[in-house]
Amino acid sequence: MNSGRLTKSGFAWPWFALTVAFGLHVMDEAFTGFLIIYNPTVTALRERWGWFPMPVFQFREWLVGLIVVVAVCFALTPLAARNVRGLRPFAWLYAVIMFLNGVGHTSVTILGHTVAGITVARPAPGFYSSPLLLIGSAWLIARLLKTTERNVLHA
Repeated sequence: MNSGRLTKSGFAWPWFALTVAFGLHVMDEAFTGFLIIYNPTVTALRERWGWFPMPVFQFREWLVGLIVVVAVCFALTPLAARNVRGLRPFAWLYAVIMFLNGVGHTSVTILGHTVAGITVARPAPGFYSSPLLLIGSAWLIARLLKTTERNVLHA
């Protein structure tokens, strides 16, 4: 299979672009104090719904964890280029989560709060990179829709 065919049949460029956007988003959140808003929001939601599954984080563990996830996403780019069947469900999940992430930061900026009692100075932490998440995830979704199962490698 030649590299031109790989480019046409795979989803490497949108995957890579979304991963760059994700990395920039992590930096945006780290520099703008995301956990100052996130942790109190999770605590408030746990008080409201005891089953709420999201954890609270210390800065170091949160940042290291996200750096590892971004690195893994970069490492998976060659599989995206080959349109490997096993990566496609993860690509869909990745795109949807990043789209919702971008929508969430934008919504919080517009509303000025996360939940009742947790106000946010505008723009919300992570807002500046949210358009990149929205564009990257929309591109990945479009590319996943365009690539077909007949071009999928069974690796």
